[in-house]
Amino acid sequence: MITREELERARERAREYFTRACIVLTPDESASIEVADFGLGELERTGLEIVTYVNTERSCAKELIMFPHQTCPEHRHPPVEGAPGKEETFRCRWGEVYLYLPGEPTLNPACHPPSAPEGAYTVFHEVVLKPGDQYTLPPDTLHWFQAGPDGAIVSEFSTRSRDEHDIFSDTRIARIPVVSG
Repeated sequence: MITREELERARERAREYFTRACIVLTPDESASIEVADFGLGELERTGLEIVTYVNTERSCAKELIMFPHQTCPEHRHPPVEGAPGKEETFRCRWGEVYLYLPGEPTLNPACHPPSAPEGAYTVFHEVVLKPGDQYTLPPDTLHWFQAGPDGAIVSEFSTRSRDEHDIFSDTRIARIPVVSG
């Protein structure tokens, strides 16, 4: 759960990142930045700030704002209602982001996941994304990612997003934010 005050502070900080990256938001987009703490109450370590530009039956476009070393926890996008899971392309726009997915584990990875129960992070093949770099994940692929020391802004282009159906390896996670106060 996140408090209204924490939500507003995170939104303001995300707006500062957009300004640094010279990315313009409309007033409505700026006011509706989603702040996901994944129900863990540790937004600085495990969280994500999101602007959704479009999410239709066929496509989705988002900006993912990540504070320094902030982690989006391991998850996958499973098939839903007969459709394959979400296919998504991440394109780094500003900062650095480290994407972890199935494959040969990287020796001496740049990042380490936050403290979590055993089995919450299981994939450790590292892909480094710097501004202009992109990577496409097939549907239903386990992955997690973490921002570098300056934070990051990542554009996500995907098929329809159904966040409420995401499956997280850490069973404590609640994808849809709950705001108190």
